[in-house]
Amino acid sequence: MGIEIERKFLATGDGWRLQAATQTRFSQGYLSRDPARTVRIRIAGDVAFLTIKGLTRGATRAEFEYPVPLADAQALLTMCDGPVVEKVRHLCPHAGMTWEVDEFLGANAGLVLAEIELESEGQSFVPPAWLGAEVTGDGRYVNANLAVRPFTSWVAPSGASGGAETGS
Repeated sequence: MGIEIERKFLATGDGWRLQAATQTRFSQGYLSRDPARTVRIRIAGDVAFLTIKGLTRGATRAEFEYPVPLADAQALLTMCDGPVVEKVRHLCPHAGMTWEVDEFLGANAGLVLAEIELESEGQSFVPPAWLGAEVTGDGRYVNANLAVRPFTSWVAPSGASGGAETGS
């Protein structure tokens, strides 16, 4: 069984840009946003994936991801429940680990989230200087929720880089 252990933080300022090694544009939509079984279709550059995620407990959840043909992914995006989430993912190496910094576009513009995948919930890591508040347990920052309640619609922004807030 696939397991994902991920912690999520707001990114502050633009210091992360100095560490960004690569970037890829993502378009992703949700065929199911049920927290017990989220089903996502994602196009990352010129490749595509179907991902099924289970209920999150702490920073851990079941995750199964499968490649799909790009044309199929494009068709599946038109069948999604809610708008498509658009973002650019920057990979930022830091202290022997790789941070994924997502710079959201469209209705989520202004939101910048940094995620790190861990081998265990208790695994330690060295936080980069540009790392802001942890939002791992805040459902507003879940990408499936950002599809239907985008960052720019939030009433009271809470310190995200550039404006409003939320993530995966």
